[in-house]
Amino acid sequence: MKDAKTSYLSLGSNLGDRPYTLQRAIFMLQENAGDILKISSVYETASWGFESEDFLNVCIAMNTSLSPHQLLDSILKIEMALGRERLSGFAYKARGIDIDIVYYGPEILDSPQLIIPHPQMQARRFVLRPLSDIAPQFYHPVLRRDTRNLLQECRDKNKLEKTAYRFFKDPKSQLGGVNFMAIEGNIGAGKTTLARMISEQFNAKLVLERFADNPFLPKFYEDQSRYAFPLEMSFLADRYQQFTDDTTQFDLFKQFMVSDYDIYKSLIFAQITLQKDEFALYRKVFGFMYREVRKPKIYVYLYQTTSRLLDNIKRRGRAYEQNIPAEYLEKINRGYFNFIKSYPELNKLVIDISELDFVDDQRDYTTVLDKLQQFAANLSY
Repeated sequence: MKDAKTSYLSLGSNLGDRPYTLQRAIFMLQENAGDILKISSVYETASWGFESEDFLNVCIAMNTSLSPHQLLDSILKIEMALGRERLSGFAYKARGIDIDIVYYGPEILDSPQLIIPHPQMQARRFVLRPLSDIAPQFYHPVLRRDTRNLLQECRDKNKLEKTAYRFFKDPKSQLGGVNFMAIEGNIGAGKTTLARMISEQFNAKLVLERFADNPFLPKFYEDQSRYAFPLEMSFLADRYQQFTDDTTQFDLFKQFMVSDYDIYKSLIFAQITLQKDEFALYRKVFGFMYREVRKPKIYVYLYQTTSRLLDNIKRRGRAYEQNIPAEYLEKINRGYFNFIKSYPELNKLVIDISELDFVDDQRDYTTVLDKLQQFAANLSY
């Protein structure tokens, strides 16, 4: 970046969805103000100077070609876009987002609009502690102390705790931090399409279920009672082999993995289609396999109404699916929701796409991505 200066910014939030707001602010800074080099750990701190909810605080280092006042202008626009209204005067108050310039290289600036270094930084542990993560030896050009010394000398004794949140410079890096995401849904929900779109946009390894080659599937839709058990057993064997192979082989040129299924779907469908004694045997076999497979960091379930599912199935035109009854789809939906409720340790995100068309409407696709990014911002790593 031509004539770039390394600047250090402090970000805080104590209103609304704090992790998501901070992550969005970092994305916007990367897009509009410069290239983010480092992001500190995230700390929870008591409000400073007034009574309010606790803050989340983080510091970033970025290269920027903007002048100090241009950088401030960019920050104010980002704060405004995130819903902040800066009021005149110096009264402290709760805020959804607060972004301050701590350092702009070694420069010293004192103007009516901006003072650099930040005049209060040395008195605030919620600035110094995250700053020490990314710039422990950076010298204050006025006080002639590095960050570690300033932190040791700071008299601020407010509560400060390191959290498990982790922020990223851009959406691709954020999803890369997820490592493995499974997108699930009923028949015709659009899970494969969404997995493909995410894979293409964010450079992810795509893991797709190979169901079209199953010889029992067309027969099952003609005679469910006869072909249910061999269908479910063949699905389980195929899914286990494929899932194990694909999720243990990393692609060095991909950011993360996204799959259009999770192997647990085998048990959901089997419970619907099998007789009681068949399901008991099936569940024993499944249990051995499920313990061995990799679990997704994020499990996304796309919810569609039954009528919308039937429309989608009709539109894609697979002959063996055209006579699927609505009752069968409703049972599948209930099976998925029972699974989601039964595994509280699973990082699951249910997205209602009944009124969305993420394939043909870019705004709807952005809505889906926004929900996914919001969920990822609140994960603990």
